[in-house]
Amino acid sequence: MNMNDSEIVMNPNELVQFLKKPAEAFTRNDLVRFCEEREVKMLNFRYVAEDGRLKTLNFVITSKSHLETILTAGERVDGSNLFSFMDSASSDLYVIPLYRTAFLNPFAAVPTLELFCSFYDSAGRPLESDPGYILHRADDAFTRETGMRFLAFGELEYYVVAPAEQLYPGVDQKGYHESAPFASFGHIRNEAMLMIARAGGIIKYGHSEVGCFTEGDTYYEQHEIEFLPAPVEQAARQIILAKWILRMLGRRYGVEISFAPKIAAGMAGSGMHFHMMIEKDGENLTAVDGRLSDSSRKMIAGILDAADALTAFGNTIPTSYLRLVPEQEAPTKICWGDRNRSVVIRVPLGWNGTGDMVQDANPLEPSVTTRGLSKQTFEFRVPDGSADICLTLAGLLVTSLRGLKMPDALERARQLYVDEQISVPGQKKKMEGLRDLPLSCVESAEALEKKRRLFEVDRIFPPGLIESRINRLKSFNDRGLSEQLYRKSDELRKLVDRYIHVG
Repeated sequence: MNMNDSEIVMNPNELVQFLKKPAEAFTRNDLVRFCEEREVKMLNFRYVAEDGRLKTLNFVITSKSHLETILTAGERVDGSNLFSFMDSASSDLYVIPLYRTAFLNPFAAVPTLELFCSFYDSAGRPLESDPGYILHRADDAFTRETGMRFLAFGELEYYVVAPAEQLYPGVDQKGYHESAPFASFGHIRNEAMLMIARAGGIIKYGHSEVGCFTEGDTYYEQHEIEFLPAPVEQAARQIILAKWILRMLGRRYGVEISFAPKIAAGMAGSGMHFHMMIEKDGENLTAVDGRLSDSSRKMIAGILDAADALTAFGNTIPTSYLRLVPEQEAPTKICWGDRNRSVVIRVPLGWNGTGDMVQDANPLEPSVTTRGLSKQTFEFRVPDGSADICLTLAGLLVTSLRGLKMPDALERARQLYVDEQISVPGQKKKMEGLRDLPLSCVESAEALEKKRRLFEVDRIFPPGLIESRINRLKSFNDRGLSEQLYRKSDELRKLVDRYIHVG
C-alpha cells in the first residue's frame, strides 16, 4: 500500500497527494482530516440506479461529529425509485460510502467531497440485486476458483452534438485521430481526461474517432477515452464517472454529449468495448511466449458460448441493434480473431516479441527491451453506451470462469477462430456457418431466457433480476425493427432522439 514520493507527487488525485497514501488505504479519519484542513463544505453520496445514471444525495457538513456520523452510518434511501424490481412497501435501503472512492467535485462552487456508495438492505446485508454487488460476487468467485485476478478496462466512445460550423469542417467518417482545427471538440475530451484522473480514474489515452458528419444544421463529432487495466469494480466506476464528467462539461460548453449506440443511419455507432486480462503475482498470463495462453482461449470460448445472452446486459435498447450490422466495424457473427474489428472478441497487438523498437526509433537511446512487458488483452466488442456496466462485466466474469471449466473449451475456441484475412480459402464459408448475435431486444431476451442458468449459478445473478431484465427487453417489442426503419430517415431520427441520452 505504500507509495513513493514521486508516485504521490505525480498522482492527480488531491486526496492522494494530501494524505500521502493510495486511495485503497483511505480511512474515515483520513477523510475527516482532509475535510477539516481543506475546509470542505459539502459531501455528496453517489450511486448508480437501474437507468445507469449517477444519482446524488447532498449533505452540508455542520460539524466534525456530523461528518463522522455521515461517514460511519451512511444514509437511508427509497430503493423503489431506484430499481423497478423493488416493492414500495419494503424498499428502504442504506447507502454506505466507499472511502477509497473519495474525490473533490471538479464542478462545485464550494469545496465538495464525492463518495461512491454501496447498497445494503434492512438487515444491513449487501443488496443481492445491486449490480455493483453482483459484480463483486462474480469477481470474488473468479479469483477464489482460479487463483488469478481478472482485470478489465473500457473504451468509452461518444458523440459531441453541436451547431454546424463553417470553418475547417471534418470529413464524413474520416475523424479517426484527427487533430484541431479539423476536430473541433478535443478540448472537451482533454479537460474531461484531466478531471477523471483527478477523481481517481486511470486513463490510457483519448482521441477523436471515425464518426464525423453534418446533418442539416447539426454537426456530430465522435471521440473516445480509453482506460488502463484495473480491478473490475474500479474499472466499472471509472466509466460511470467519465460519463458524468463528460456530460457536465458538455453542459458547460453548450453542446450535447451522447453515448447512444447509433446516432444516424450509415454512420459509425458508439460502442463500449471491454478489454480483459488475467494476472497472477503481477504477471500477465493472458499470453505466454508471445502466444495467447490456453487460459485465455478457454475464457474466450466461454464468453462466445453465451455471447448472444450477454447482449441482455450490454445492448439494452432498440438502437443497440442498429449498430450491430455488417461493414460498420461492429460484430454480427459469434467468433473471435486477431486484430479483426468485425468479430465478437478481438485480440489486439500486445507488444509480444516486438524487439527493441524504441532503440531503433531513437538510435541515441540505450537499448531497453520490451520483452516481458506484455500488455496483451482480449477485447469484447459487442456492448455499447446503453450497457449496464456492472452487469456486463459480471457476465464476462461468469462466462469466463465457465469457459475455464469447459472440458472442450480449447476445441471450441479453435472452431470459432476466424482469420483476419477474409480472403483466406474457406473463410467466407466458415463465417456464413457461424451463429448470429441477436437482432433486437426481444431476441436478446430470448437468448438470456435460454441461458439464464449460466448466470444464476451460485446465485451470482439473482433469478428475480434476470426475470426483470427479460421482461424489460421484451417490452420493447422491436423484432424486425431494422427492416422496418430501412430508408425511413424521419422515423429513425425520432427513435435515435428518444435514446440520445441513454445510460
